[in-house]
Amino acid sequence: MPNAPISQEAAAILENRRLQVTAILEQVPAGHPEITLELGSGHGHYLTAYARAFPGRFCLGVDRQGNRITRSLRKQDQAALPNLRFVRAEIGQFLACLPDNLRLSRILVLFPDPWPKRRHEKNRLLGPAMLEGLASRSSPGADLFLRSDSLDYLEWVEGHLRASPEWRLDPGREWPFEVETVFQRKAVAFHSLAAVRENRARSGEIPAKGRAALP
Repeated sequence: MPNAPISQEAAAILENRRLQVTAILEQVPAGHPEITLELGSGHGHYLTAYARAFPGRFCLGVDRQGNRITRSLRKQDQAALPNLRFVRAEIGQFLACLPDNLRLSRILVLFPDPWPKRRHEKNRLLGPAMLEGLASRSSPGADLFLRSDSLDYLEWVEGHLRASPEWRLDPGREWPFEVETVFQRKAVAFHSLAAVRENRARSGEIPAKGRAALP
């Protein structure tokens, strides 16, 4: 069944967000062709601290919820860091706006909604289509870090990473920067994984069985 046409109001909102994303990307300095991207950046606490610790990395946080971006922008203004930006957008929309001369060098995903019910798995962030889209916009050797308090969700993502020709799990890679987030503080326990963007598709490779040890 074809998708239903969207209203003029909805189309205008999407176009406005596209223009905002494009404007933010135009602010990336020429000396920063690669981007550290946080997907679902929340209130901006983690990425602001990260950008302060790594002034040589251009850091961009993307979130779909307006109230979260509003709080993130306050932190951005207070920090006054030239290498930090936040923008409201759907992840797919953001990736579509990313020009060819900018590549993702690091992708951070902290405590995404695990959508625990089976019928809601299609809403999970790091499914096969998203992993493929992120890979298409990433430099070879780019890394992806995920942290979650849901082991079921982490294993689900890990399975898709194992099946992906673009990504290679790297269980020995250390978490790049530690600062406690609100979700991490509330979590009884949490788990992390890391993956690396392959230089090319691993044609003919059979996904390994079992599960890699989690850090």
